[in-house]
Amino acid sequence: MYKQGIGEFKYFVGISSLAQVATREDRVCVLNILGGESSEVTPVGHAWSGGNVVFGTSPGRRGQVLATPAGNIPVYNSVREGLDDGHAFNCGVVYLPPAAARDGVAELIRVNPGLRKVFIITEKIAVHDAREIRAMGQANGIDIFGANCLGVADSWNRVRIGGALGGDSPGDTLKPGSIAILSNSGGFTTTIAQYLRMAGWGTTTLVSSGKDVYIHYAAPEFAFALANDARSRAAVLYCEPGGFYEREAHFTKPVVACVVGRWKARLTRAVGHAGAMAGGHDDAAAKEAWFMDKFGVDGIFTPDTPVFSAKGAVVTNIAHIPAALTAVMRANATLPDFAPEGSMELKPWFGANAGIALPPVLDLPAVQAIAPYDAQIAALAEQVGAVFPRQAMKDASGASQMDPATQVSSLHGVSMLDAAQAPFEANVCLALLRERGGDNDRKLLNVAVGALLGLHGSPALAAAQAAREAGNAPNAALAAALAIVGPRAAEPSRALLRRLVDAFAAAGLKDAGDADFDLAAIDADGSLRAACRAAAPDPLAELLLAGIAARGARSVFVRFLRLGDGQPSADAVLAAIAATLAWGPLMRKRISRLTVDNLPWWLRLFATAVGVAADAARHAPGRFCGVALEELATRHDLADFAHLALLGRLPDESARYALQTLLGLLLSNGPGTISAQGAKGAVSADGPETPERVQLNKALLGFLSHTGYAHGGNGFEGVAFLLERFRDSALADPAVPAHGLDLAAMARAYAAEYADYKAARKAAGSADLRKIPGVNHPVFKDKPVNHDPRERFVHRLLAGRGEYNVFHDYYLQLVQALHDGGVSRTVYCVNIDAVIAALLLGMTWRAWRGGELPSAALEQGAFTVFLFARLPGCAAEIEDHLNRGRNMDTRTPASRCQYVA
Repeated sequence: MYKQGIGEFKYFVGISSLAQVATREDRVCVLNILGGESSEVTPVGHAWSGGNVVFGTSPGRRGQVLATPAGNIPVYNSVREGLDDGHAFNCGVVYLPPAAARDGVAELIRVNPGLRKVFIITEKIAVHDAREIRAMGQANGIDIFGANCLGVADSWNRVRIGGALGGDSPGDTLKPGSIAILSNSGGFTTTIAQYLRMAGWGTTTLVSSGKDVYIHYAAPEFAFALANDARSRAAVLYCEPGGFYEREAHFTKPVVACVVGRWKARLTRAVGHAGAMAGGHDDAAAKEAWFMDKFGVDGIFTPDTPVFSAKGAVVTNIAHIPAALTAVMRANATLPDFAPEGSMELKPWFGANAGIALPPVLDLPAVQAIAPYDAQIAALAEQVGAVFPRQAMKDASGASQMDPATQVSSLHGVSMLDAAQAPFEANVCLALLRERGGDNDRKLLNVAVGALLGLHGSPALAAAQAAREAGNAPNAALAAALAIVGPRAAEPSRALLRRLVDAFAAAGLKDAGDADFDLAAIDADGSLRAACRAAAPDPLAELLLAGIAARGARSVFVRFLRLGDGQPSADAVLAAIAATLAWGPLMRKRISRLTVDNLPWWLRLFATAVGVAADAARHAPGRFCGVALEELATRHDLADFAHLALLGRLPDESARYALQTLLGLLLSNGPGTISAQGAKGAVSADGPETPERVQLNKALLGFLSHTGYAHGGNGFEGVAFLLERFRDSALADPAVPAHGLDLAAMARAYAAEYADYKAARKAAGSADLRKIPGVNHPVFKDKPVNHDPRERFVHRLLAGRGEYNVFHDYYLQLVQALHDGGVSRTVYCVNIDAVIAALLLGMTWRAWRGGELPSAALEQGAFTVFLFARLPGCAAEIEDHLNRGRNMDTRTPASRCQYVA
């Protein structure tokens, strides 16, 4: 039985005017006041409203308070406790979970006879519970707002009850005026008020009606209260599909109705905020028709087609509300409340076209930002480099990703297929600088690494050799060496680099290769130049400078070092090379100052990893694997250095291309790989938020300790398989198509052998079959003929160069023979691991056949190539985690750990 209210309603309505919705006399009790949403928005509303919340409840937290700018709000276990303590209220706000909302409303009504209004913020309340809430409100003469709403606000009274209308600074948006707002959307209630204010219209009362299935205070009640509010001359309604409330409303004042959600008519089920089933007669099109009939218009208002009457207009875009309202009110001889304060059109405060020439209609000019954002933007413009937000990086990466459909990974947006076509030094630049860099950058990188390969007599080389002679795998040998290349080795270069970056940034340097940049403004007191001077002749500095000159590399920083008397130190030249490499990405805010600071250390680590891969006997003063360091620094590239370390000689063009292809393909396999996880875990354990504690070499040890022979990408198993197949053949050169071998017959013979093996294992009752390396893939299968797109890519790449690889050809014959021999029901794909093995063995076959390279060395070589390629890929993960990660954020939560008995 409902309680008799006012007006002609057949149910209880207690509010006769919008001026009564939220007043300065209202006192509020908030249920679940310490919850996540309430604790954020209640203090703002409480302060703006002059302190209207008397207390809140949170079971088990009696005695606590919610701090606000207007004083602390006491917290009790229950509503009864608050009332017994002498507090009185007439409004209740419900932030409880859906299952508890009904009981919360019941508690408010049962213990407080003075209750008059309830505002339910909770969304997705069960229909049964909503009906009971409705019945309780009707029986006790209580107006209920919501559910799934953001409460109400009154611009004249400066009051907000429940929710977040007006945002964090309600006074900035809710300026007193003559327009009331009723909106199904809480967020758009504030947005509409801001749009109106920009057009010169202030607001009276704002009601976020919510959009659960039941809307307790809806359009009919709002229209009645609007008619009786002398302050409100018109209203704006924001309507979504669902419910017949708007059809039943009788408006006596002008209205602009914004109806949205036509697309929801195509859905077949209720969609949360819309609260409507498709196919009903209360969809968006129906609501548009209702309002058009009420207003006597025959179309939708847009700025180009202004359809309206003195009664109102219908829009479907909230941006058109101000223009529609102004037109309607002009028809009623009514002007805006005050002068327009601006517009809501896009007004960018900063912009960068990334060098792209845009047409004027797209190239929006930047404007002066309002305070305090103008000062913040000015500070941002002066900031050198990027600053990345910290976030949890468990199973995440901002450096790499894998496409699950193609299994092709990418690093900083460059796919491994593209990386396979680039020089290795370009991929190292990509890993560290997020860009491949240009020809000048590659020259400088080759100079630095080539010069630093001179490790004869160094502790790092001795450590690697000792590890190797103790029988360790290549990753352990590299780890032994890199453990010695600690922060002190690179600190002098890093300190000078920081000073160079500060000085040249302050001088406004844009291009690190600028030959005309005026150096007069740099280092006025000469202290920086003095710090860059060598105390004694420095052969490494001379080698670096000779390499830069011979290659014709440009660097304003090196030009600065050459000024004046004396020779720069090797640390200064390395700092200048690092500054030149980093300057473009740094100025474009692609990388951070932290990443730049690490570059000299990375150069030493890369050079050490390549250098110690060669036996100590192949190192001599001024020479690496028989080649003079001067020649390496002035002429050769990273692929040459890697080939020298692996095979003891410089490669020919074909071998260089094969190695370059391998190094690009293996650069990264996405953030889920064991190697990447090991690297990131090492950074996370040190604490990336305090980067001075993170040691790059230790992070690389995490990568190295998480690699092994089982990595499919290192190609060892495939190499061993191919050696077994071709060991007794007369193959002389795997790159010559006229090799004289019957590959098809070889493939059929192995297919028959494997079929017999498979049958014997099955007869013995064993399902544990030895797999053929490089054949089949868990993703690319089940078609009559299957292909790994990465293998097809490399196949086309080599064919386009007119190059041949007998081992790759054999694999293609083998998958067909396995199918023809009944071993497989489909033609398996040749996967990327087979391609890697084929390329590796193609590079090393003649050395192996000639006895220069024993089988064990082939195993080591296959593994080492993988390490060379993955090292910069993991460096990218390390840098990414340093810039983005949090302490210990790669660990697995205890709830997901298992004990296996």
